[in-house]
Amino acid sequence: MKIINSLRFVLLLLLCIGLLQSCVKTDDYELPETSIKEPQIPSENKTTFKTIKSLYEQAINGGNSTVVIKSETDLFIEGYVVSSDKSGNFFEELIIQNKTDGSDPDADPRLGFCLLLNKSNLYETFQFGQKVYIKMNGLIVGENSGVLCIGKGDGVRVGQIQASEIPSIISRSPEIAEIQPKVVQLQDLTSKDENTLIQLEHMQLNRFELGASFSSEAYDEFDGFRVLESCDSGVSVMMQTSTYADFKSLIVPEGKGSVSGIYSRDYGDDFNVLVVNSSADVLLSNSERCDPLELHCGLAESFGSGNLLVEDFEAQKNNKPIEIAEWTNYIEAGTQAWEAYSSTSSNASLGRSARFQSASSGDTSNIGWLITPPINLDEQVGETLRFKTSNSLADSSFMEVLYSNDWDGTEAGVLQATWAVLSAAYVVKNSDSFVPWFNSGVVDLSCGTGVMHIAFKYTGGGQESFDGVYELDDIRIDYIE
Repeated sequence: MKIINSLRFVLLLLLCIGLLQSCVKTDDYELPETSIKEPQIPSENKTTFKTIKSLYEQAINGGNSTVVIKSETDLFIEGYVVSSDKSGNFFEELIIQNKTDGSDPDADPRLGFCLLLNKSNLYETFQFGQKVYIKMNGLIVGENSGVLCIGKGDGVRVGQIQASEIPSIISRSPEIAEIQPKVVQLQDLTSKDENTLIQLEHMQLNRFELGASFSSEAYDEFDGFRVLESCDSGVSVMMQTSTYADFKSLIVPEGKGSVSGIYSRDYGDDFNVLVVNSSADVLLSNSERCDPLELHCGLAESFGSGNLLVEDFEAQKNNKPIEIAEWTNYIEAGTQAWEAYSSTSSNASLGRSARFQSASSGDTSNIGWLITPPINLDEQVGETLRFKTSNSLADSSFMEVLYSNDWDGTEAGVLQATWAVLSAAYVVKNSDSFVPWFNSGVVDLSCGTGVMHIAFKYTGGGQESFDGVYELDDIRIDYIE
């Protein structure tokens, strides 16, 4: 009897060991990281990000939408992970760049790719700053939501690399590098900075975003977009936060400071965005904000029947600078001015409109002012302003509606005057559709006094990430008779 019981005990023990072994995952990518050895990849099997990007550009020039990487031998690129999905703001993708230091003056440019992977919780395997090697044979390079990505697919579109394929495609190095983001001004960013880590200094959330969460408002669908603006130049970019991020319900910081994140494009490839890895990357702790002066009488319920100014630009000549008596078309920077424009395309003008376009200007900066004749607010009551705006892919350029009570009416005096924002006026946003025209609302001016000039100011430049088009029409200033 004792022998039988002993045999039963041994069999039971062996069964338990077998069950335990069957529950252990043997995939190296699921095991705790105890030791990772440096992959031994011969230098002759390595290529650069620049070469892969050039192959893609060759394919595009040949009429293709993607390129399939083909090589007689194994071909690898090496890069560093600069994204993390730990906070939920990235999903099933890795962002890798080829350099650890954004200020590196090396001749080979700093470039980045996104890797589309059918796997979540990637941070458990790929740490921020980890060096990785990507085996490119048979992979596809092409645009996904406006940025260059690497994946699998049918040669037309870039799809995901399946989870089971990841170990044979991505090799990890034990090296965890310290990544230094590129510190840059918004207006200096180009498409070459996409999929790379950047840092923006002297930034703040637009004053109209204060009190909002990162992405848990009723109007946030899939992603929340909050306007980040530069205190140095006024240029803005959308900060994009997934509605699945674990910090979505946090209230955005009210101060100014620095923000670090991945420079990218929104899902629809309509505008530039900054995607942070976590809320800790939004360091806006300086309480001294740089909000502009403003006149805010609100929106009026109606407008009067008297007219102080009506301008629809119909008398202007197409593609020529706006020239209207008592108006000022002032070029602060660059070579472009507000011009008359007429189009019947999908982004049609309203007959003839005023347009500012910096694309192909060749200028680093384009700033143009279109300023109305003087309006004396003390001679009547119930003054209101109305106008319409539209854009053609604003690309981080922007338009403001300003006013001054002390401008002397000369071009030399424009920059000497005190200008403030008419904050109740709605101007088409970077994220708005480029087809329709948007009404400003009936902007109440009646709380202002004295002689006022109103300016429509465009800020942009010739670079592709900053060269949007704004259109303006049907300007009216009315009063109650």
